[in-house]
Formats: sequence, structure tokens, C-alpha cells
Amino acid sequence: MGFFPVIGRGVRTSATLPLLVAILLLAPASGSPHVPIPPKKGEAPRRTVQTPVRDFTLVDQEGKPFRFSGARGKLVLATFIFTACPDVCPLLSAKFAAIDRFLSKQKRDDYLLLSITTDPARDTPPALHAYAAGFQADPRRWRFLTGPRAQIEAVWRNFGVNVRVSAGGQVQHTALTTLIDKQGIRRVDYYTDRWDEQQVLKDIAWLESETKK
Repeated sequence: MGFFPVIGRGVRTSATLPLLVAILLLAPASGSPHVPIPPKKGEAPRRTVQTPVRDFTLVDQEGKPFRFSGARGKLVLATFIFTACPDVCPLLSAKFAAIDRFLSKQKRDDYLLLSITTDPARDTPPALHAYAAGFQADPRRWRFLTGPRAQIEAVWRNFGVNVRVSAGGQVQHTALTTLIDKQGIRRVDYYTDRWDEQQVLKDIAWLESETKK
């Protein structure tokens, strides 16, 4: 899987104004910004897939172990971020917060959001806990994951996410968000930050309609 661009300016989002203000407040004054990576020619920002996710174990923002196989029976929406990111990652997290609010208002307990760090050296559980609190993330529904470098690199490879850190500390990574069905199969991949929350909700409804056939 090739790299996809991560763009920090001119981003389109359906987040409300208060949420956008919160994003700006959460973004650090100085951090390690994304470096744009050109996409492979012809690759779409959204595509349906059929890719099993191999089991993995990491640690969440509460310092508790998280094993992916324990999420079987739930729809999982996973993305890759780092807390020092001043541009795209807060926007992705804001989209996750909007999706979480919508689904939780429906009294649903069959979903889980995962935000997996691309900067494990700095994104310790306490750092992720502070970041998660800024988005009012409930750890029962939204887990922020980190772990030893070798362990988390295996997860990146599992998802086809490429991560590079420059000598200046700039973090460069594939901007992937993926929707995983209740059997642990990736069904829809979204690239860049330009996907829309409503599209994800439509895809969730599509997966639910599939199971009723």
C-alpha cells in the first residue's frame, strides 16, 4: 500500500464551530507537523476492502492492555494519530468525537473507536489520557493506543501504515482511517482527513444491512 497525502491547510470538515475552536485550543503551539506524502496515482480517498486484521495487543490511555480480538462483536473505527500533531490529527479526532456523540446518543454499545499513535516515544498513556480528555473521550467506547516501538510497528505493518520520523522530529505517516466489521475484517478504508462523518455513518448502516440479509 502506498503513501497518501496528509494536508494541514484548507481542510474541509463538517465539525461545528465550537468543536473547531476546541481543535485550535488543543493544537500545540509547537509540535511535529505532518509532512505531505504524494499519493500513488489512481488511488482513491475511500475504497471498500476485505482485509482481515491480525490480532494485536497494545496499551490504552488508562495504562490498561487492549487486545484487538476482544473487540470481536463490535464495529471498530480505527485511525492513526499523534498528540503533538498541530494540524490533521486534531481534525481526525474531532470527526471521531462527532461520530461517538451520534452513536452514543442512539444508546449503542456495539462499536469501538481506536486512535493508534504514530509517535510511541512521546505518546505515553498519560499523554494520551490528557489528549483524550480534550475530546471528552469515554475509554469504554474510545481507546487511544500506544506500546513499545517494536510492538506498535507490527500494528502499523498490519494496517499498511508507513511511519517515518525525520532528524528534526517531524512525523510522517499514512493518513489511514478504516472501518472494521464485527468479524474483524476491514471493510472500508478512508485516506487523508477529507472523509466525512456522514459517509462513515452510511457505511456503518450498510454493514448492518449486510448482516440482516
